[in-house]
Amino acid sequence: MSDQQHENLSESKQQELLEKYDAESNTRKLTGVLAIIIFAALVLFSIFQLYTGIFGQLTAYLQRTIHLGFALSLIFLLFPAVRKTKKDRIPWYDYVLMVLAIVVCAYWPLNYDSLVQQFGSIPLDQMLIGGLAILLVLEAARRAVGLPITIIALLFLGYALLGPYIPGMFAHSGLSLEQLIRSMFFTTEGILGTPLQVSSTYIFLFLLFGAFLVQTGVGNYFNDLAISIAGKRVGGPAKIAIFSSALNGTISGSSVANTVTTGSYTIPLMKRLGYRKNFAGAVEAAASTGGQIMPPIMGAAAFLMIEFAGESYWNIAKAAIIPAILYFAGIWIMTHLEAKRTGLKGLSSEEIPSKKTVLKKIHLLLPIVAIVYFLFVGVSVERAAIYGILATIIVSLFLKDTRITVPKFFVALEQGARTALGVAAATACAGIIVGVVTKTGLGLKLGNSLVSIAGTIASTPEIQLMLTLVFTMITSIIIGMGSPTTANYIITSTIALPAILALNDNLDVAIPVLAAHMFVFYFGIVADITPPVALAAFAATGISGGEPIRTGGNAARLAIAAFIIPYMFVLNPTLLMIDSTWLEILFSLFTAILGMIAISAGMIGYWYRNIKWYERVLAIATGLLLIYPEGMSDTIGFVLFALQLVLQFVTRDKDDDNQSEVNVANS
Repeated sequence: MSDQQHENLSESKQQELLEKYDAESNTRKLTGVLAIIIFAALVLFSIFQLYTGIFGQLTAYLQRTIHLGFALSLIFLLFPAVRKTKKDRIPWYDYVLMVLAIVVCAYWPLNYDSLVQQFGSIPLDQMLIGGLAILLVLEAARRAVGLPITIIALLFLGYALLGPYIPGMFAHSGLSLEQLIRSMFFTTEGILGTPLQVSSTYIFLFLLFGAFLVQTGVGNYFNDLAISIAGKRVGGPAKIAIFSSALNGTISGSSVANTVTTGSYTIPLMKRLGYRKNFAGAVEAAASTGGQIMPPIMGAAAFLMIEFAGESYWNIAKAAIIPAILYFAGIWIMTHLEAKRTGLKGLSSEEIPSKKTVLKKIHLLLPIVAIVYFLFVGVSVERAAIYGILATIIVSLFLKDTRITVPKFFVALEQGARTALGVAAATACAGIIVGVVTKTGLGLKLGNSLVSIAGTIASTPEIQLMLTLVFTMITSIIIGMGSPTTANYIITSTIALPAILALNDNLDVAIPVLAAHMFVFYFGIVADITPPVALAAFAATGISGGEPIRTGGNAARLAIAAFIIPYMFVLNPTLLMIDSTWLEILFSLFTAILGMIAISAGMIGYWYRNIKWYERVLAIATGLLLIYPEGMSDTIGFVLFALQLVLQFVTRDKDDDNQSEVNVANS
């Protein structure tokens, strides 16, 4: 492939964009002895997690506080307090914060026996330690994750303390400062709660697995695989973006990071072959965001869902398969129709890597296959991650350029721990939110209030159901803006989820718990491409040169499946493979894909020819009927689909002259 033709975005430009839109990438660039010390500390962090993963976790409080101590102290050394500041040195106050973090988190291991036997009120020294823990977690989350989650946590802390002074149904008896501090740091209901537990076990090991995969060059291989499969097709560059971003995104766990790294290649390529800059950026942003809903890893949210939804990993991954297929099918079909509409071609043969070269490294996919296999046969999540790391090391030995050498081994340990810092801060901060909700019953109050508002407006139970889902969707999108995948899911499942579950009590419906969790998870994720925040879309414009809001609008349009499918699987969980036969599942998948074709045609305005506004409306309506897994709607949708398809074939020749003019203009 010609380097001149396919020049990637420079690494410095990629880093600049990541630092601007992804808080987890805004780290100091240290040199000398300091860099060596921090490198060693990160490696030690990974060794601790591997040791407990292999030989057994410590007791809950010890495992979580040691994990948190590593994360907080390293965050204060690596993440500056202010974005625009010198990043080649560590100011004195961050050393102070690092020491405080170590002291606070060491308090549990040093006083474990007395603390676990303690009941009732806590003494002054524990008030000080617990108060410091809350402040340190908030500051670490602000630096490593971003301001939104910190603001939400502060609001919840205020709500916990000011409960008696709040009017209406949201009033509660309130917590004293002592009760609040005790629940936040001296129980497993706050900072040391379930989110941090998942971070200190499942998530860290899978992030480490991803770091080892990176050292084999799997990211570049995903790109080459995508090019070889989709490069020659109509609109090939956009399809490359979709394919490679889906593979990279499920491992990376960050919509923004995936947009920048994969998009540095795919966006310039799309623009060079004729895609509009706002559309090119939107394709990459939408595809990268979709990586978070892509099994098997789902940006680490799958492992949180094990605890929050009370489901096995396999049930969660299985439930995510069809929605993910429909999401990426929608983007793929729309980019195909856009390419046909504007006459865009694929790459030339000279620009496609040879099949021999691609097949030579097919072994790089074996660790991912191994992970899925181990989880399928019932191996614990921690063990599956460790076996995946071991498989990656073994598989890397097959070829010299994929081999994980001793230096690469330690770099993987360092990179895995570095990636885990933001997750640890996010889950600890989210634990504050979960703890307040548990102590005050706020989740139930929020859920009942949304159902009540919907009931006031609605005239029938069916309308009340749909309005409640709409309100929950809006809440999830707002909460999800600017939050990473793990924190996003924790917060939406804590704040927005109770509204859907309340429907089971208030209306004559039986929405599966997993369907409710997937609903809020989906809408929290698409916040990354939903204007006005749309961080993934904003990051894409740094590469494409497009307009952020228009790029975000295009990305949301391309990801239309993510705005439709959740309603469908809440109303009928067949799409999640819940309580369904394989025949029902396959038929639902078939009709849903036909539905995505119709909706995509309606959204783009082109099928086999340009279609008028009323044909677009009919196509979208047809698609909705086909996606909803129910006999009558499928039958009507299928008839309408067949009629429109015949009409397209019959009348498409009339549009050829106009299409030729469009193609000439675009060329």
